[in-house]
Amino acid sequence: MDSLDLQVLEQARDWVRAGRRAWLVTVAETWGSAPRPPGALLCLRDDGLVVGSVSGGCVEDDLIDRVRHGERVDRPSTIVYGVSKEEAARFGLPCGGTLRLVQEPLVDVSWIDALLERTARHELVARRVDLASGAVTLESGRRGEAFELTGDAMRQVFGPRWRMLVIGAGQLSRVLAEMALALDFEVIVCDPREEYHLTWDVPGTTFTKEMPDDAVLRLELDAHSAVVAVTHDPKLDDMVLLEALKSPCFYVGALGSRANTAQRKERLKLFDLGDAEVARLHGPIGLDIGSRTPAEIAVSILAEVIAVKNGVALRQKKPTGAGGEASECAVAGIG
Repeated sequence: MDSLDLQVLEQARDWVRAGRRAWLVTVAETWGSAPRPPGALLCLRDDGLVVGSVSGGCVEDDLIDRVRHGERVDRPSTIVYGVSKEEAARFGLPCGGTLRLVQEPLVDVSWIDALLERTARHELVARRVDLASGAVTLESGRRGEAFELTGDAMRQVFGPRWRMLVIGAGQLSRVLAEMALALDFEVIVCDPREEYHLTWDVPGTTFTKEMPDDAVLRLELDAHSAVVAVTHDPKLDDMVLLEALKSPCFYVGALGSRANTAQRKERLKLFDLGDAEVARLHGPIGLDIGSRTPAEIAVSILAEVIAVKNGVALRQKKPTGAGGEASECAVAGIG
């Protein structure tokens, strides 16, 4: 779920409450190459104004034209674009892509308030639409649950599907948390040090003073979770790594130079971690983009996290034996 989709719902609610007619359009299915994934949202107002997107632009233009010419559905209906190669080209769908949309009128928008309130509390919420009646119900969502379209219903999950546990509440963590929030991660920051948690004030994050290993166990981190240890303090970073590397987390990384990372891996092997578990550690953390400042290092870390999340090969890493520890060491003390 993209945070832009929540913005679409918020704007849709405001339009309806201002007395305008509006229709919610959802990408239901795609074949071949498509610009937007299933579940992507667009809201169309009665005068042709839109928020959100379902394609690269040409499909939106056609939807606007339909409304302006009086095609205004009063119950959920399906629209398919790109059935032929010529039509795909006309609507800007690449590689012969085909797009199926569900268009539904917005009348009672109270469910939007409830959904926005629950997602603001970091809940996963599933919206189920009865395609025959248009009735909307909200249910608890499950982490990792995909958009679903059956013969009589459409179900979409809203909320932070991806989580990031950041160990350390220093300057780098602050920038990292802000960027991760913008990328739709639920961000939990853990730092038991008194002098750090008293000054943490990043809106939208959850802060905990518990010990890092306790945080991992309590949160029950899953395959949609990432752990980033950036205190530069082995007493804290190693604690979280001992538990995180045994968990199903898709990413575990720790700040430190190449030499420090090698020493850390040897320390971890002294505990109940096997070679395969220790090998999961991403360190030195981040992609090699010549990072120097906290913001640049945060970009480097998040780029690596996203690459791993998306199953992309990590090509932008320094080869073994290469230099480049300056960027890691330059942030010592600001973790």
